[in-house]
Amino acid sequence: MVSISGSKKLKRQMAPQFWGITRKDKRFVITVKPGPHKKNHSVPTAVFLRDMLNIVTSLREAKASIYAGRVKIDGVVRKSLHHAIGLMDVVELEDVSDVYRLVPTEDKLLKPIKINEAEKSKKLVRVTTKTTINKGKLQIGFHDGRSTISDAKVNVGDACLIQIPDQKILEVIKLENGCQGLVTRGNNAGRIGKIESIEEGTFSLPKRVILALDDRKIEIPADIILPIGKEEPIIQLK
Repeated sequence: MVSISGSKKLKRQMAPQFWGITRKDKRFVITVKPGPHKKNHSVPTAVFLRDMLNIVTSLREAKASIYAGRVKIDGVVRKSLHHAIGLMDVVELEDVSDVYRLVPTEDKLLKPIKINEAEKSKKLVRVTTKTTINKGKLQIGFHDGRSTISDAKVNVGDACLIQIPDQKILEVIKLENGCQGLVTRGNNAGRIGKIESIEEGTFSLPKRVILALDDRKIEIPADIILPIGKEEPIIQLK
C-alpha cells in the first residue's frame, strides 16, 4: 500500500545545511512530513534532538524520547519523529530545564537558542493570510500553518505575539516604517534592521521593504521580513 504522506527518508547530501548532520555517514536520513512548515525551512524532531541539540546519540534514543511523550512543541506533545520544527517554534523537553526557540542567525537558517522560562508560552508569528468568513468574522493564517478567528486589526505581513498553545493574540506588531524587522531567509538571514520604507508590489515585482542594516540599506521581499518590535525585539531572539 502506498503511503500518502510522501517519503520518510532523504539522501544526506540533499539535506539542508542547518540540520548539522554528517554527510559521509549512512546514505539516508529521516525527513519531515507535510505539516506546519516547508520542508526546506524546518527540521524533523529526531534530527533536532540528535544533531542540533546533541542530547541523544542515536536515532533509537530519539525514538524512545519522542514516543514516550517527552517532547513538547509550542506547548503540545508531539510523538512523531518527522514532525517539522521551524521558525519561532518553542521546544520543551521533559526533565530538561532549558527551553529552546528556533531563530535565524547570520550563520544558520535556523538555530536553537535558550530562552527564559517566562517566554515559553509566547510565540511570534507572521500573518500570511486574512479571510472574512461567516457573520463578518476574520480568520487569520500564520506562517507556521496555524489559524485563528479574531477581531484583531491586522494585515498580511504584520506579526502577532500569541500565547501558546491556545493561540490567543496578545499583541500586534505592524509592518510599517520605523519598525524593527528580522530577515528570516536569504543571505542576510538573522540580521535585524530598521524598516525605512515599504514599496508596494507590481505585476512583475513582489512587495518589497527597504531595510537599514548598520551602514547600508538593502531592498528585499516583504515576505521574508518579520516585524519584531518598535524599538527592540518584543521577545528574546539571541
